[in-house]
Amino acid sequence: LQMAISNIRYGEGVTKEVGMDLQNLGARRVCLMTDKNLSQLPPVNAVLNSLAKYGINFQMYDNVRVEPTDQSFLDAIKFAKKGEFDAYVAVGGGSVIDTCKAANLYASSPASHFLDYVNAPIGKGKPVTVPLKPLIAVPTTAGTGSETTGVAIFDFKELKVKTGIASRAIKPTLGIIDPLHTLSMPERIVANSGFDVLCHALESYTALPYNMRSPCPSNPINRPAYQGSNPISDVWALHALRIVAKYLKRAIQNPEDREARANMHLASAFAGIGFGNAGVHLCHGMSYPISGLVKTYKPKDYNVDHSLVPHGLSVVLTSPAVFAFTAQVHPERHLEAAEILGADIRTARIKDAGFILADTLRKFLFDLNVDDGLAAVGYSKADIPALVKGTLPQERVTKLSPRPQTEEDLSALFEASMKLY
Repeated sequence: LQMAISNIRYGEGVTKEVGMDLQNLGARRVCLMTDKNLSQLPPVNAVLNSLAKYGINFQMYDNVRVEPTDQSFLDAIKFAKKGEFDAYVAVGGGSVIDTCKAANLYASSPASHFLDYVNAPIGKGKPVTVPLKPLIAVPTTAGTGSETTGVAIFDFKELKVKTGIASRAIKPTLGIIDPLHTLSMPERIVANSGFDVLCHALESYTALPYNMRSPCPSNPINRPAYQGSNPISDVWALHALRIVAKYLKRAIQNPEDREARANMHLASAFAGIGFGNAGVHLCHGMSYPISGLVKTYKPKDYNVDHSLVPHGLSVVLTSPAVFAFTAQVHPERHLEAAEILGADIRTARIKDAGFILADTLRKFLFDLNVDDGLAAVGYSKADIPALVKGTLPQERVTKLSPRPQTEEDLSALFEASMKLY
């Protein structure tokens, strides 16, 4: 087992130090990445002020797509190659941070073909051996934990499925976790990004244990980023789950609740440390085609010009079905999670663990008026074969499920997720 995380700096207002950090790095040409919405908001402003104060020479790329695609990654990569940058700053949610990781990787490895580093079986999944430039990530959502992980996810348009690049080498050098930035998040973004934290914690805590995985790679460079549940990740995942249980509802229901929003920002990083090493499993594996095959769904509070199922929503909609399915392997872990999320387990039987956790999750989602299952975001039974087909290439995560699954199992899980309540 190997533990890898970014350096993290936490506190209200720490963003103002980013100019000094770049000065300390001796950065001469900096790439600042963000998206069109954020470029007008306080988090980007705080970074711009700090860059100006310390006389940092930078170019801004604000064309990041929310829920990136291979094409949007390639556009950012082209910008990065042309700019010959010696450092990167990403200000945004997972979409921005992931896009910046990819831009840094391919600009540092200009001879590589795009699919070289993309996860197998979709890409070649080659190990990254080139040195990358420093990347400072400034998350503005409390969700992906992307500031701590070596993972960058995108929609591979031609296959209509999400995939990504996973390597410790693309981890940000520093994550600047400034809770002031969460104050610019609209209500549904708080909710959906919070669901991502919830599933990161639950999936990494219930993943196949690291010592039950296939044989150890012959060379440490080939160790996967996602190694299975393990005693170090468990600590982070459980703590993140406790914070979610205590603060997520408050953060959604009251935008002025600074304590709740600050705690969710931290929980996002904690869960990132957990899953960045343990990995996620079925909720995430199944979520990639749910996002990739979207038809016309446009979520509230997202200012975008394309249909999308926000990542956290696509992940959480299958969670009741998934944990009911996986619980037979580690029922005590599923029960423990249900208890943290508010279930009374004093009289619970261990064999009901999955049912209890599923029920607890459904109640949790119902209270936060989450769309009623996959049907509510535009899917029907007729879409199940395509959803299953899109899940099959996600071996990097589906193999971490504690319980192996057949295509029939996946069909049944999608069907059970069509309606939640």
